[in-house]
Amino acid sequence: MHYDVFNGDADGIISLIQLRLSNPLQATLVTGVKRDIQLLKKIEITAQDTVTVLDISMEKNSACLIEMLNKGHDVFYADHHRCGDIPSNKNLTALIDLDANTCTALIIDQHLNRQFHSWAICAAYGDNLIAKADQLAKAAGYDQQQRAQLQELGTLINYNGYGSQLSDLHYDPADLYRLLLNYVSPFDVIADPNSPFSKLQLAYQADLNKALAISSQYSSALLSIFELPDQAWSRRISGVYGNLLANQQPDSAFAVLTENSENNYLVSLRAPLNNKQGAGDICSQFDTGGGRAAAAGINNLPRNELSRFIELVELQYKS
Repeated sequence: MHYDVFNGDADGIISLIQLRLSNPLQATLVTGVKRDIQLLKKIEITAQDTVTVLDISMEKNSACLIEMLNKGHDVFYADHHRCGDIPSNKNLTALIDLDANTCTALIIDQHLNRQFHSWAICAAYGDNLIAKADQLAKAAGYDQQQRAQLQELGTLINYNGYGSQLSDLHYDPADLYRLLLNYVSPFDVIADPNSPFSKLQLAYQADLNKALAISSQYSSALLSIFELPDQAWSRRISGVYGNLLANQQPDSAFAVLTENSENNYLVSLRAPLNNKQGAGDICSQFDTGGGRAAAAGINNLPRNELSRFIELVELQYKS
C-alpha cells in the first residue's frame, strides 16, 4: 500500500496534483484541515508500505518519520516548513527548502522539470508568494488576465483549507484533490462551470465581506490585529484574510484572531511582506504554534498570553 500524506491547503493539494499527474498511483489519502499537520500519526503502516509526505513540517512529525524509516519504509518528503534535523537514512528522499520565497509546489515543480508549471504557479499564488508567482507567470508568458486567474484559483483552494474541523470547510481536502486531479491545467478548472471554482468563488466573497466589516482590535506601526467571532465563516477566512491584509500594507505584520470554543484564540500571523522572516519562530514559542518564516499560526492561544504575543511580534520587527 502507498500513502499520500499532504496538507489540506493549496500548496499541499497542488503539490500532490503535480506528482500524480506525472506518476499516477493508487494511494490512501491522508490529509485534513490546513492546521492539522501531525498527519503521520494517522498512519499505521505495515509490511512494504511506502509514503509520500507533502507540505507538513518534518519537525512536527519527526518521531513518526524516524519510526517509519527505522522499520524500512521508503518515504518521499517534500516541504518548506521548519524541519529540525533531517534524518540520514537510505529510505528517505527529502526535498526540503526553507527559503521564504518558495513553497512545496515549487519544490515539486523543480523536481518534475516544470512538467505542470501552471499548477505550481497557481499554488505559489495560493501560498501568498505573489511576487514570486508573478515573476514565474510572466516568464512563462502568461498575460495579466491569466495571472489574475491563477491567483484567484490558488487563493480559493487555500481558503478552503482553513477551519478547525472538516465540517467548517466547503470541501474535504481529499475530495477537492480528487476533483482537481481531473484537470491537467488550472485554466481547465476555471473554464469548467461544473468544477469547484464557482462554488468556492461565491463562498469566499461572502465570508470576506463579513471580515471586511470588522475594525482592527489593535494597531501600531508594526502590527495590526483583527479579531473574528467563533463562527465557521471566521475560521474559513482567517488565513486568506491575513494574506490580503499583508499585501495591502507590506511593511506591517498582521494577525487575525478567531475566538474558539475554549474562549481562547486561533491565530494566523503574517510577517511583513518586505521582511518575510520570524513568523514561525514567534508562533513556535507557544505550545500549539508553528509555521514558516513568512506565515505561521497558533491553534489555541490563551487570552492571557495575547499581550506576550504582541510583544514578541513587535520585538521581532522593531528594527
